[in-house]
Amino acid sequence: MAISTTLKPCRRLLIGCTRTVGWHPKCPHRLPSAADHHSLHRLHRPADPEPARPRPSAPPSHRGILGIPTTVSDLRRFSSSSEPFPGGGDKAFDRIYIQGMAVKPLVLESVEAEAVKEAVKEEVEREQAATVETEGSVDGGVGNLEESGRDLEVGKEIEVSEVEKEAWRLLNKAVVSYCGSPVGTVAANDPTTLSQLNYDQVFIRDFVPSAIAFLIKGESDVVRNFLLHIVQLQSWEKTVDCYSPGQGLMPASFKVRTVPLDGSNEAFEEVLDPDFGESAIGRVAPVDSGLWWIILLRAYGKITGDYTLQERVDVQTGIKLILNLCLSDGFDMFPSLLVTDGSCMIDRRMGIHGHPLEIQALFYSALRCSREMITINDTSKNLVRAINNRLSALSFHIREYYWVDMKRINEIYRYKTEEYSQNAVNKFNIYPEQIPSWLADWIPEKGGYLIGNLQPAHMDFRFFSLGNFWAIVSSLTTPRQAEGILNLIEDKWDDLVANMPFKICYPALEYEEWRIITGGDPKNTPWSYHNGGSWPTLLWQFTLACIKMGRPDLAQRAVAVAEKQLSNDKWPEYYDTRTGRFIGKQSRLYQTWTVAGFLLSKMLLANPEIATILTCEEDLELLEGCICSLSKSSRTKCSRRAARSQILV
Repeated sequence: MAISTTLKPCRRLLIGCTRTVGWHPKCPHRLPSAADHHSLHRLHRPADPEPARPRPSAPPSHRGILGIPTTVSDLRRFSSSSEPFPGGGDKAFDRIYIQGMAVKPLVLESVEAEAVKEAVKEEVEREQAATVETEGSVDGGVGNLEESGRDLEVGKEIEVSEVEKEAWRLLNKAVVSYCGSPVGTVAANDPTTLSQLNYDQVFIRDFVPSAIAFLIKGESDVVRNFLLHIVQLQSWEKTVDCYSPGQGLMPASFKVRTVPLDGSNEAFEEVLDPDFGESAIGRVAPVDSGLWWIILLRAYGKITGDYTLQERVDVQTGIKLILNLCLSDGFDMFPSLLVTDGSCMIDRRMGIHGHPLEIQALFYSALRCSREMITINDTSKNLVRAINNRLSALSFHIREYYWVDMKRINEIYRYKTEEYSQNAVNKFNIYPEQIPSWLADWIPEKGGYLIGNLQPAHMDFRFFSLGNFWAIVSSLTTPRQAEGILNLIEDKWDDLVANMPFKICYPALEYEEWRIITGGDPKNTPWSYHNGGSWPTLLWQFTLACIKMGRPDLAQRAVAVAEKQLSNDKWPEYYDTRTGRFIGKQSRLYQTWTVAGFLLSKMLLANPEIATILTCEEDLELLEGCICSLSKSSRTKCSRRAARSQILV
């Protein structure tokens, strides 16, 4: 199979940088540092700049090792300005405009290069001196990433355990640098294996817990660099067997490679080599990458207080490209996002093709985050309207049709089939025989959960942890449903947590079902890997959900279980067996998002106020609004009026 990755005309195949320090003319694709931006901005500031719009205040900062600054200096705030996109129209959300990313160039005019370098040096020294005095010498640079095991503080001092100190050392060791700047963390640093496969790459989904941990710690540069480099890679043309997927697709991962410069054996340059799925097992596009990027972009602004990154024209364009890809018209009758198998964290064949809950929860969260960050102007109004309509429809769809508890299962058990009517009760023609035998005895009297998938004549009754956790975090569930999910987890602790949190899904596919659905996948054998394996990285999503619902005790209980084993077991990727007793048979050790998930859970429990800015609260306006009310057609019948009393609780 012929596979190629090509860039649009006038762009290089790989974003390259020579191994030099500072601003070098042989490194045209290097992102300017914050200090470069600030000094140039200071030297060429417009006479009458527009006043900045007011921003939400960040959490208070206290003197200590870890803190969230209450203000962000001009050095960290510098950004390219946004301009309205030319043109217009109703379709494709005003045709997202890209022409060399439309970024205003920085012009030096008559300023000499040496003067600029000197100004940059002086500005950096002043900024570092001020930072040492006010923030305990947290500057977000590479040097700070090497420090570990320090007391963490956001509002109060806490004691750091030896396990946490080790975790910080491992996380700092996993940081990847590109052109002298940190740009992410590798998936794993396992010294016991010779075959790295793609575990030496920076994955978008894997980096999210690491990124939030760094942001809370006050080290934001690695996250900022990551976000900007990813949005640069997004604009590449991706080709597999002469076919190119959508323009807004984000890579699953990237690797920093060192290659000879211009054919020379003496000079070398660093390049970013992304994987959009053309090298992945099964050649599946990573649908969740763009959604996680949007979620992390919002978290960056909320935690640092630096909203200028969101306003950059290239970042605004990146958001719109992702949304254009997700909101494009298709043949689907449902507001949920239609994807193929293996397009998210479960990246192998596991029977999740269609409308998996994990994608819907991330999709909903990304839409809500995007609505906060999109610059409102005449050309973005149609996009915002489309976002609101989709949010309203998606929240109703998931709450009404994905939710199951004892009462709901009994209703499905008594369903009539083959109903041909707009008033049908069994809208998806679900056969009662699909209810698995284990479910009636497993689901508690008080509690419930969101099923894993819903399609015509098919309900996947498996419990998928990430989808349920993130549905709580993003308020895709009702408050009553969120409480029900946590009640179920508490009641079924021995099934979902046992010796190591958290089951990625429950129960596992076994026997003939495993052979048919997975194709006999030797890695996804029953109670292993994606097929009922236990993944410690899911701790941080669970912790966020628990803190939001006022149940930190559940999260503390899960973290305590993990803390007993992770360090002794060398931080594995996943655990096997029904109760999570064995380290996964193909599990990588020193898995970065295992380390980061544990650290972030501890940080959130110690500083629950941070969790409140990472979650989304219920938006009642979304539930009240309905696009059906705008239609004059007699054929339009809204199911929402009949169910409104249920979805508002």
